[in-house]
Amino acid sequence: MGEGEALSGLITALGLGLLIGVVRERAHGSAVAKAGTRTHALIAVMGVVSWGLGTTPFVATLLIIGALAVAGYLKTADVDPGMTGEVAIVLTFILGGLAYAQQALAASLGVVIAILLHAKMPLQKLTRQWISEREMQDALMLAAAALVVLPLLPQKPIDPWGVLDLNMVWRIVVLVMVVGMLGYIAQRAVGSRLGFPIAGFFSGFVSSTLAVASLGRRARETSALLSAASTGALLANLASLFLFAAVIGTISPVLLRALALPLLAAALALGLAALICFQMEGDRSIAPDPAISRAFKMTHALSIALIIGLVMMFSAWLREFLGERWVLVTTSLVAMVELQAAAASITQLEMTGGLDARTAKLGLLSVLVSSAIAKIGLAFISGGMRYGLYVGAGLIGMIMAVIGVGTFLIKF
Repeated sequence: MGEGEALSGLITALGLGLLIGVVRERAHGSAVAKAGTRTHALIAVMGVVSWGLGTTPFVATLLIIGALAVAGYLKTADVDPGMTGEVAIVLTFILGGLAYAQQALAASLGVVIAILLHAKMPLQKLTRQWISEREMQDALMLAAAALVVLPLLPQKPIDPWGVLDLNMVWRIVVLVMVVGMLGYIAQRAVGSRLGFPIAGFFSGFVSSTLAVASLGRRARETSALLSAASTGALLANLASLFLFAAVIGTISPVLLRALALPLLAAALALGLAALICFQMEGDRSIAPDPAISRAFKMTHALSIALIIGLVMMFSAWLREFLGERWVLVTTSLVAMVELQAAAASITQLEMTGGLDARTAKLGLLSVLVSSAIAKIGLAFISGGMRYGLYVGAGLIGMIMAVIGVGTFLIKF
């Protein structure tokens, strides 16, 4: 390494040592810090110098630094049982050594560590006050599904027809869990000021069918909630449409691009209908129903995986023995209950050659229309005549947009 690069590494180590040291010193307030600004700066410089001398000097110095950190902890353990300061000392030394050869990486890690050290109080408040036990369990299940289960699943079909790809199916399950969690977090951050519209939109990522039924029940019970509940139901369907597009894009980005215009038209129709409902008179100050404003349910995610798998297998079987037209009939019926499962089935069949591109596009638009028709009926049953008319008008607008733009697109 040249003198210029060595000097750059030394400056980087000195800078990150000063940064971490300032954060640690400010954390102690008026009390004397065990290792403050100067100490961390010197430790970082020791790291870069010892690494430049070779592996043996670096390891020997690391052992000495570690021993000093342990001794300091034993001396103050009764008063301060935390080990953050001691770990920061060792990390500063290691980052100093890293700065010898990789200045950018060392500087980036130094900034991240400084942020973590400075965010002690907000992080403690987040973990101890803001996050409930149920939310922690949901986060752990999401992490296990994405980081443990997903890498273990095979990435090739396991059925005789070549359509059941467990890795792809589980990616969709993880997607449903992620958007449900993000929606739940966003709703908690915003609060209940917007009431049912916020709750409806984010519950749509979990189940727009459940959202339409739950909001309809509240609209029937309290007439003042009709406008807010109708807005929430339409926004739930808008969120479900976003997830519908995400599922298609996860399996076949090309097919998603081909359907971009009708899906965009459907989204605009739903958004306009929701805006009209929101402007109508009604009491929107009542807090949303907690039953539809929670994070994802693992049972719901697993049921989606089961439905997707069964629909894929059954659709492949129908195509094999009865022809392509029966596949669309089956998936249209499934879409009345689970839109994303039907979308995944058709898209996967198109990817594996079981359906041609034109038939797949027609099938996806058909299941979207079938799902909307089913929800119109559910709105009348759950919320009564006025709720059904409000929600139905928005969904009919979406259907007209899908049929109009989609027919033109498929024809040409």
